[in-house]
Amino acid sequence: MTPGRNYVGGQWVPARDGATFERRNPADPADLIGVFPASKPADATAAVDAVESARRAWAKADPEKRQRVLERTAELILAKLDPLARELTREEGKVLASATQEWRRTAANFRLYASEALRMQGETFSTAGDGLVYSVREPVGIVLAITPWNFPVSIPSRKIGPALATGNGVIFKPSEVTPLAGQRMVELLLEAGLPEGVIALVQGYGADIGDTLVKAGAVGAVTFTGSYATGCRIHQAAGPDKRLQLEMGGKNPCVVLADADPARAAQIATQGAFSLTGQACTATSRVLVVGDLYDAVVREIVAKAKSYRIGNGLDPQVTMGPLANEAQKQKVEAMIAVGKAEGLHIAFGEGDLEMPLPAPGHYVAPTVFVDVPPESRLSREEIFGPVVCVSKLASYEDALRHANAVEYGLAASVVTRDMGRALSFSADIDAGIVKVNSATGGVALNAPFGGFKHSSNQTNKEQAGHGVMDFYTRTKTVYLAT
Repeated sequence: MTPGRNYVGGQWVPARDGATFERRNPADPADLIGVFPASKPADATAAVDAVESARRAWAKADPEKRQRVLERTAELILAKLDPLARELTREEGKVLASATQEWRRTAANFRLYASEALRMQGETFSTAGDGLVYSVREPVGIVLAITPWNFPVSIPSRKIGPALATGNGVIFKPSEVTPLAGQRMVELLLEAGLPEGVIALVQGYGADIGDTLVKAGAVGAVTFTGSYATGCRIHQAAGPDKRLQLEMGGKNPCVVLADADPARAAQIATQGAFSLTGQACTATSRVLVVGDLYDAVVREIVAKAKSYRIGNGLDPQVTMGPLANEAQKQKVEAMIAVGKAEGLHIAFGEGDLEMPLPAPGHYVAPTVFVDVPPESRLSREEIFGPVVCVSKLASYEDALRHANAVEYGLAASVVTRDMGRALSFSADIDAGIVKVNSATGGVALNAPFGGFKHSSNQTNKEQAGHGVMDFYTRTKTVYLAT
């Protein structure tokens, strides 16, 4: 068992009142991962004060020093890759291959943002007379990073990395579902040479400390990935003075056009739906099939769902792990029950498995609902589990209307041989990420990430691309006269 701690003011400390919570292996709840601080507002305030005291020296540090810290963090991750990945699988539940890939991606993210430490640029402006007008980039001060459990190291790295590269102090609030992953992230940064106090780690439940952290006057920016409901609360609490980067949910369609190959369409749809046990904001939740391909696509999707081997992600033969915790399992099972209550047909589910679900553990079978109407709750609400809804549409126009008829707009894919139609879909779909002949999940680390509608506040994109680093800096204009 790992002893869990907060990191505040250069010290690893418990919660001030001694309160704790447990984290257990979702594949085997008898396996205790660790006991972690259940922080309260006093802990949050102490973290803000500590980072505020240390951040200015980091902002003045040689940019090459900031670059070296992030580069060294990437090196340490790769040197410790196997134990880090195994630990992540134990804590979060994803299969070992996915955990390994996530830590590799995390190292790549830190390397990407290490280079940005040297690229903070200003401008000069022409003016009348002998004076000079120029702009400079400065860090915003303290960046609060609030991150989810489904990608508990890669998502934090694409928030903490750019924040540190541009000279900000950071307060890191990881999910209470993956506190050990958050602790490991901070340990690696400190081992890489990050000065004490520049980052604070605050463990615990968002309901206890979220408002205190978001409302703190010293916090200049909040970057958040999670649910729409929580994003709304952050937006309301932050007020007009803080910049916000809110990446929230998705209800992502895969549109299969009449010229598609059914086997390829099913492979793309199921990869998007069932990878990471469906626990991704970009997961495919709806498959919208145009025309006569419907029955063939359903058969192929069912065959692929049947091929998954469910169990502990540390088993190399397993291709689908458990859900992250009991609450998540209950949520997904409740949505499956909603589909049954609506009279929807399950073409594949728990009752069709060749072997029963493992016990104990928070397991749900890959589940395929078919003939799902657009008014169904399963067509409209985010499920965040291995459940996919398949619907038959008469035309491209009907499929597009169905695809856009939800409150989210994160990712969408289209499967077709017609590149003209693919380009039309890319223009017509109301989503921030469009995939042609590939799954909705999986994105490039050097491209902008974010959605429309309830999926994002749409002010600042995340990850990379033009303007992303602007979120972590503010512009000061100087008028210089002799």
